Amino acid sequence: MYPDVSSSPRSSPLLNPLLMGRMFPSPFTFLALFASASLSWGASISPSSSLVISNDVVSPDGFQRSAIVAQGSFPAPLMKANKGDRFRVNVVNQLDDPTMLRGTSIHWHGILQRGSNWADGAAGITQCPIAPGHSFVYDFKPQAQSGTFWYHSHFGTQYCDGLRGPMVIYDPNDPYKHMYDVDDETTVITLADWFHEPAPSISGIPSNDATLINGIGRYPGGPKIDLAVVNVIRGKRYRMRLISIACDPNYMFSIDGHQLTIIEADGENVEPVTVDQIQIFTGQRYSFVLNANQPVGNYWIRSLPNSGKNNLTDGFDHGINSAILRYKGAPKSEPPVSKIIAGKLLEETDLHPLTNPAAPGIPQPGHADVNINLALAFNATSFKFSVNGTTFESPSVPVLLQILSGAQDARDLLPHGSVITLPRNKVIEVTIPEAGVVGGPHPFHLHGNYFSVVRSAGNNTPYNFHNPVRRDVVSIGEVKSGSEVTIRFTTDNPGPWIFHCHIDFHLQGGLGIVFVADEPHVKQANPVPDSWKQLCPIYDALNPPSDSPVTSSPVSSSANSPSTSSAPTISKSAVTSTRATLTTPSATSA
Repeated sequence: MYPDVSSSPRSSPLLNPLLMGRMFPSPFTFLALFASASLSWGASISPSSSLVISNDVVSPDGFQRSAIVAQGSFPAPLMKANKGDRFRVNVVNQLDDPTMLRGTSIHWHGILQRGSNWADGAAGITQCPIAPGHSFVYDFKPQAQSGTFWYHSHFGTQYCDGLRGPMVIYDPNDPYKHMYDVDDETTVITLADWFHEPAPSISGIPSNDATLINGIGRYPGGPKIDLAVVNVIRGKRYRMRLISIACDPNYMFSIDGHQLTIIEADGENVEPVTVDQIQIFTGQRYSFVLNANQPVGNYWIRSLPNSGKNNLTDGFDHGINSAILRYKGAPKSEPPVSKIIAGKLLEETDLHPLTNPAAPGIPQPGHADVNINLALAFNATSFKFSVNGTTFESPSVPVLLQILSGAQDARDLLPHGSVITLPRNKVIEVTIPEAGVVGGPHPFHLHGNYFSVVRSAGNNTPYNFHNPVRRDVVSIGEVKSGSEVTIRFTTDNPGPWIFHCHIDFHLQGGLGIVFVADEPHVKQANPVPDSWKQLCPIYDALNPPSDSPVTSSPVSSSANSPSTSSAPTISKSAVTSTRATLTTPSATSA
């Protein structure tokens, strides 16, 4: 359910834990928040909408803090579209809280952006951030894509502060439509980590305070707030769309007493496979069919993280890491305490595409047109990651702008050492040894392409070129497992596309690289609108710039000590002067 509190003993949406910490200085404010709260719970938006990004005080786990919300909501509202729809989303930046980043951008996770690389939303790669007090329209058409996606900020670690939400593109001709009866906003399930500090104030190794399911959860030692409820009717079959919108942990997800028949992974239909548990990594999505065939009652929905504070990873005591599956007619109460029964865990190698299953290229390791090995490392002194010896730092001149201004050779593109140019319409094979890099398992996400996972994580996992899963986020495996992941994709989508660890703090620490596909045709394939050309001049003219060091947020005794040293910013080093030398096409006013 996304989200539903109507069945909770607290019947008014204003009594939902998201809003419990609000103060109402006037009747006008109360009414305004009532409208916002009503929108937050169960409302969805179309692909032709304005998306207002602002700051507000939220308490999704009973702990009050300022956060970043979209349309007054955290998580951001469900965006619903149909296959073939055009997206035209006007993102309005009203951010003003100095404890968090105030520039912003939106990445449409899983959307390939063919012909619209400029709308990918990766700050420093395909655009400058949208400045506070300004807006920008993302205009794109996902063409033949359908399935389960999400959208989030792609500026620093901003989405950890709240700017993240689900997105579904429905297919009227879904080949699995006969397998389920219900597929709507009530069957979307988001999993998120939540931090009691603003992301820029977190020092040391980030560790989340709570697991939120559909934006609601409890933290160890916190108040017993009402949990999220997914409502079902006995005898009905439901297409549940599970989305990890987390910044850091992966989750072991299960629903007591029910099996999960997976039919989609990361926007790609797969042959059905039935399991009891799913390990889902940051950025991944799964659709599974749930048959409500059990006795009427309440059942635990469980999402156990692999990291967290105060023994968050230990289990489900007092309703942490949990939500409720409630059958119609069941009492409005929590399920009895029970132990999780281990069953069949999803193995990535059991997932096979429904159509066109073969990986591209010659079906032998190392026989692609271009073969790349990415060596990952971590420097314990600088606390930075590196890929092939280089720490990724987001440039102040977006890579796309550099290309449009005439830079062609990888040696000319910034950041130096973090850009790999790839030829047109070639098969690319990328191998990533896990190599014992701390902070794993690391989930890697490729923008602009699906890829075939010809070798999944694990020690001695065999290659599969016949029917490997096709997706956009892959885990490279447990630390010190001897794992080595290999993926393949085709460079048929011109543009700069970032490939990065989706643990947001790791990307901020340098764990990423940029592939530029078919550089000579980038400009021709991706005509940019005038409003895009104005993003950098407007952002650069800010005084003071919104990515200047943020103000540390006061924290409670349950949070880490504040620090501004790790504030995520677009790098403003010597590269800043480079933009002045680039020839930006003339543009009209935004």
